[in-house]
Amino acid sequence: MTQQGSGTARRTVAELRAYWEALRRGRLVPARTDVNPRGIERSLEYAFILERVAPGMARFRLSGMHLTDLMGMEVRGMPLGALFVPAGRQRLADALETVFQGPAVAELALAAETGIGKPPLAARMLLLPLKSDLGDVTRALGCLVAEGEIGRRPRRFEVTGAEVTQLLSDIPQFAPADRAPRAPVAGFADPPATFTPPAPAAPMPDPALTPEERRALLRVVRAED
Repeated sequence: MTQQGSGTARRTVAELRAYWEALRRGRLVPARTDVNPRGIERSLEYAFILERVAPGMARFRLSGMHLTDLMGMEVRGMPLGALFVPAGRQRLADALETVFQGPAVAELALAAETGIGKPPLAARMLLLPLKSDLGDVTRALGCLVAEGEIGRRPRRFEVTGAEVTQLLSDIPQFAPADRAPRAPVAGFADPPATFTPPAPAAPMPDPALTPEERRALLRVVRAED
């Protein structure tokens, strides 16, 4: 029997999303090789890595212990749909395909099926796209956090809500080299330099003049002038 602390789902989802956003570094989607478990130590118990195997289908490549607790077995290698009741698998498939093809970020609200020994159990799932070594978006970083008493296992879920966010590139667009430069912003630019043309040079004496005539052209400057 496991009791998750209040607010664990909200905190885990927020921390994993912030970590993934930091990995983007101006890219549309980070790479699978960028993910370092040490960067998500507090969320590692709930985290997983998915591999897309077909449209709307993905399998676990890595998973935290919380998913093992929910299913009562190791989930690595299993399809993600194994955690869902049949009625919820189509909505899951739609969300998965949007994450990989968009690419997009998906956050799902989940509720576990109830029954004898299976009390009500709410959960949240986050799906974040990643690029594989080949550069295609066929991996996903995610987490699933259930808050409440797990009870008799396995616990499978249905989708009660979904929020999908289409990704937009953060890469800056640079202007062509031949575009005219923008005017400087006032207050942050040096004043424009003024150009003062040099004074015209004094004419050289005509070599045909006599020494007396050349001396007559000279002007004596005294300090009091």
